[in-house]
Order: sequence, then C-alpha cells, then structure tokens
Amino acid sequence: MTELAFSSLADRKPVKVDLNGTPVCVTRIGDEVFAIADTCSHSEASLSEGDVTDFKIECWLHGAEFDLRSGEVLTPPASIPVETFEVKRADNVVIISSRKSAKG
Repeated sequence: MTELAFSSLADRKPVKVDLNGTPVCVTRIGDEVFAIADTCSHSEASLSEGDVTDFKIECWLHGAEFDLRSGEVLTPPASIPVETFEVKRADNVVIISSRKSAKG
C-alpha cells in the first residue's frame, strides 16, 4: 500500500510511485485518480513520462496508448494491456493498493 496527498498530484501530470517494489503510474484527472503499471507492455519505457489526453496515456517512446481506467491498449505498437491498481481517496489522502487486473 502506498499513500500520497491528493493535493500533490497535478491534473493530467502522471507521477511514478513505488508499490512494494512495483513501479506504478499515478494520474489525477479532475477529482479522479488512476493507477496503472508504470512500464509500457511494448517497450518497457516508463509511462509516467508520457502525455495524458482525456483518459489515455501515451508512451513517450513509441506512441502506444493505454486507457488509464482499464489498462487496455488503445493504439499499437503495444498489444498487451497493463495492470491496474486499486485507488481509494479520502479527502486529501490517496491510497494505492492491490492489483485490480493482471495484464495479458
């Protein structure tokens, strides 16, 4: 489990956090927060270095896009979804915990 302050998250600016040794990309969109595996399933690049548009994040290396809500692949060259993680928010506290879905 990892905790961070909601106020520390800038809108549509992903950040990389560590969840028990697993890199996780955390992104705030408005009042919602999403957490997916930080490693692109195509190139092993850090997704937290990518750009966010609507509810998708683009890998900076080859342009693969993933849905922040589900981890699903939206555009090639990636073909394998990334894991998603459970996110809970209580006022200014955001808690990232267990895996919600397994990739593949």
